[in-house]
Amino acid sequence: MEHIIVTRPRPGVMLVTLNRPRSLNALNKALLIELAGTLNEAGADADVRAVVLTGDERSFSAGADIKEMPESGIPPFAQADRLKSWKVIERFPKPLVAAVNGYALGGGCELTQLCDIVIAGENARFGTPEIKIAAFAGDGGTQRIPRAVGKARTMMMMLTGEPIDAVTALAWGLAVEVVPVEKTVDRALEIAAAIAEKSPLAAQMVKAEILMSFEKPLDESLSLERKMLMWQSEDHQEGINAFVEKRAPRFTGR
Repeated sequence: MEHIIVTRPRPGVMLVTLNRPRSLNALNKALLIELAGTLNEAGADADVRAVVLTGDERSFSAGADIKEMPESGIPPFAQADRLKSWKVIERFPKPLVAAVNGYALGGGCELTQLCDIVIAGENARFGTPEIKIAAFAGDGGTQRIPRAVGKARTMMMMLTGEPIDAVTALAWGLAVEVVPVEKTVDRALEIAAAIAEKSPLAAQMVKAEILMSFEKPLDESLSLERKMLMWQSEDHQEGINAFVEKRAPRFTGR
């Protein structure tokens, strides 16, 4: 792959690094296709239980690659290949942790919103500057960011186009921790490794249930049908047995 680097630094954990440093990891179509393909493979790989997504110390991602915008003015997010790739990322069933240093702007900020946990380095800057080119956050930002930070804060971000710093992002709910830049990826890997030790079946169920709360009415999302399946799993019985026997559980995802 040309635009991302994939490693497996810890058991059960895949690290995906965006690798377009000269363009501040701008999300061109080729990068998104590679990322979607990698996540498809990770989703089908039983040895991968959590994924960490990061950029470099200068930039997580500065957003869509404006150079790809056609002369017709059709926005990048309306292109079929990009839409398909974005949907794959959005529907990734396993825990996805973002390690954000530097810029997370436009599509880069929206990409963090598709992650389940966001760790921010002290130099992180989150923003939606699209209004500066007479555009808007079209990769779901106008819908997801208000759910995270509320109406007034989203209006401030999107109508001014000015970024917020890591401490503000933490206070507003766009990140869960702020750490020194050199520790951002390590902290994200630590969290992913802790998740990877748990039942992969339970982790995916937890993620699906939480995301459901943003998509469905409460009475529908409280349905017990899928929850009851969890209690019939081998992992659930193994968890009980391990607790009773005072040993570490051996989860298999069944």
